[in-house]
Amino acid sequence: MTYTQEAIFEGFKAIPELLARDTALTARGRWLDVDCLLGPTTQPFHVAIRAGQIVDMTPAPVLMRSWRFAYRATPAAFPAYWQAMPPAGWHDVLALTKRGQASLEGDLHPFMAHLQYFKDLLALPRQSGFGGAS
Repeated sequence: MTYTQEAIFEGFKAIPELLARDTALTARGRWLDVDCLLGPTTQPFHVAIRAGQIVDMTPAPVLMRSWRFAYRATPAAFPAYWQAMPPAGWHDVLALTKRGQASLEGDLHPFMAHLQYFKDLLALPRQSGFGGAS
Protein backbone atom coordinates (compact mmCIF):
# COMPACT_ATOMS: atom_id res chain seq x y z
CA MET A 1 0.00 0.00 0.00
CA THR A 2 1.29 3.43 -0.87
CA TYR A 3 1.01 6.29 1.59
CA THR A 4 2.49 9.69 2.29
CA GLN A 5 3.45 11.26 5.56
CA GLU A 6 1.25 14.22 4.63
CA ALA A 7 -1.82 12.01 4.15
CA ILE A 8 -1.31 10.40 7.56
CA PHE A 9 -0.73 13.80 9.19
CA GLU A 10 -3.89 15.18 7.52
CA GLY A 11 -5.84 12.10 8.63
CA PHE A 12 -4.93 12.78 12.24
CA LYS A 13 -5.58 16.51 11.96
CA ALA A 14 -9.13 15.69 10.80
CA ILE A 15 -9.94 13.52 13.84
CA PRO A 16 -11.11 16.34 16.19
CA GLU A 17 -13.61 17.63 13.61
CA LEU A 18 -14.81 14.11 12.76
CA LEU A 19 -15.24 13.40 16.48
CA ALA A 20 -17.21 16.61 17.01
CA ARG A 21 -19.73 15.38 14.40
CA ASP A 22 -20.01 11.89 15.94
CA THR A 23 -22.39 12.37 18.87
CA ALA A 24 -22.55 8.65 19.68
CA LEU A 25 -18.77 8.37 20.02
CA THR A 26 -18.61 11.56 22.09
CA ALA A 27 -21.31 10.17 24.37
CA ARG A 28 -19.36 6.90 24.74
CA GLY A 29 -16.35 8.85 25.97
CA ARG A 30 -18.25 11.22 28.25
CA TRP A 31 -16.44 9.91 31.35
CA LEU A 32 -13.00 10.09 29.76
CA ASP A 33 -10.53 12.81 30.74
CA VAL A 34 -6.97 12.00 29.67
CA ASP A 35 -3.84 13.42 28.08
CA CYS A 36 -2.25 10.91 25.74
CA LEU A 37 0.10 10.54 22.81
CA LEU A 38 -1.47 9.14 19.63
CA GLY A 39 -0.35 8.76 16.06
CA PRO A 40 2.41 7.56 13.82
CA THR A 41 5.82 6.86 15.31
CA THR A 42 7.31 9.52 13.03
CA GLN A 43 4.95 12.33 14.14
CA PRO A 44 2.67 11.56 17.11
CA PHE A 45 0.24 14.08 18.59
CA HIS A 46 -0.33 15.16 22.17
CA VAL A 47 -4.09 14.78 22.58
CA ALA A 48 -6.11 16.22 25.46
CA ILE A 49 -9.53 14.59 25.80
CA ARG A 50 -12.14 16.02 28.16
CA ALA A 51 -15.61 14.47 28.49
CA GLY A 52 -15.05 12.55 25.27
CA GLN A 53 -14.11 15.61 23.19
CA ILE A 54 -10.64 16.45 21.90
CA VAL A 55 -9.93 19.89 23.35
CA ASP A 56 -6.31 20.08 22.20
CA MET A 57 -4.25 18.18 19.65
CA THR A 58 -0.67 19.33 19.14
CA PRO A 59 2.06 17.67 17.10
CA ALA A 60 4.81 16.22 19.31
CA PRO A 61 7.32 16.81 20.67
CA VAL A 62 6.19 19.46 23.12
CA LEU A 63 8.81 20.17 25.75
CA MET A 64 7.78 19.01 29.23
CA ARG A 65 4.30 17.88 28.18
CA SER A 66 3.18 14.75 29.99
CA TRP A 67 0.86 11.95 28.90
CA ARG A 68 -0.73 8.95 30.63
CA PHE A 69 -0.31 6.51 27.77
CA ALA A 70 0.95 6.43 24.21
CA TYR A 71 -0.38 4.53 21.22
CA ARG A 72 1.97 4.87 18.27
CA ALA A 73 2.03 2.89 15.04
CA THR A 74 4.29 2.72 12.02
CA PRO A 75 3.44 5.03 9.11
CA ALA A 76 2.34 1.98 7.07
CA ALA A 77 -0.13 0.87 9.76
CA PHE A 78 -2.56 3.77 9.58
CA PRO A 79 -3.30 3.69 5.83
CA ALA A 80 -4.02 -0.03 6.19
CA TYR A 81 -6.14 0.52 9.33
CA TRP A 82 -8.08 3.35 7.63
CA GLN A 83 -9.21 1.24 4.69
CA ALA A 84 -12.97 0.66 4.50
CA MET A 85 -12.26 -3.09 4.83
CA PRO A 86 -8.81 -3.43 6.41
CA PRO A 87 -6.92 -6.68 5.74
CA ALA A 88 -6.78 -9.30 8.48
CA GLY A 89 -4.29 -8.28 11.15
CA TRP A 90 -4.56 -4.60 10.16
CA HIS A 91 -8.19 -4.19 11.25
CA ASP A 92 -7.77 -3.46 14.97
CA VAL A 93 -5.49 -1.31 17.13
CA LEU A 94 -4.55 -4.29 19.30
CA ALA A 95 -3.96 -6.49 16.25
CA LEU A 96 -1.45 -3.88 15.08
CA THR A 97 0.44 -4.23 18.37
CA LYS A 98 0.46 -8.01 17.97
CA ARG A 99 1.92 -7.61 14.45
CA GLY A 100 4.67 -5.36 15.84
CA GLN A 101 3.30 -2.42 13.83
CA ALA A 102 2.20 -0.44 16.91
CA SER A 103 3.23 0.05 20.51
CA LEU A 104 1.19 0.82 23.59
CA GLU A 105 2.99 2.14 26.64
CA GLY A 106 2.44 3.99 29.90
CA ASP A 107 -0.58 3.75 32.19
CA LEU A 108 -2.85 1.50 30.14
CA HIS A 109 -5.88 1.79 32.43
CA PRO A 110 -7.59 4.72 30.63
CA PHE A 111 -6.92 3.12 27.25
CA MET A 112 -8.26 -0.30 28.23
CA ALA A 113 -11.21 1.12 30.21
CA HIS A 114 -12.27 3.05 27.08
CA LEU A 115 -10.95 0.61 24.48
CA GLN A 116 -13.90 0.79 22.09
CA TYR A 117 -13.80 4.59 22.23
CA PHE A 118 -10.13 4.63 21.17
CA LYS A 119 -10.68 1.98 18.49
CA ASP A 120 -13.47 4.07 16.99
CA LEU A 121 -11.61 7.36 17.50
CA LEU A 122 -8.55 6.14 15.63
CA ALA A 123 -10.78 4.72 12.88
CA LEU A 124 -12.58 8.03 12.20
CA PRO A 125 -10.42 8.88 9.15
CA ARG A 126 -11.88 5.82 7.40
CA GLN A 127 -14.99 7.92 6.75
CA SER A 128 -13.01 10.50 4.78
CA GLY A 129 -10.81 8.17 2.74
CA PHE A 130 -7.54 9.32 4.30
CA GLY A 131 -4.32 7.37 4.00
CA GLY A 132 -5.27 5.49 0.87
CA ALA A 133 -8.50 4.16 2.32
CA SER A 134 -10.64 2.27 -0.15
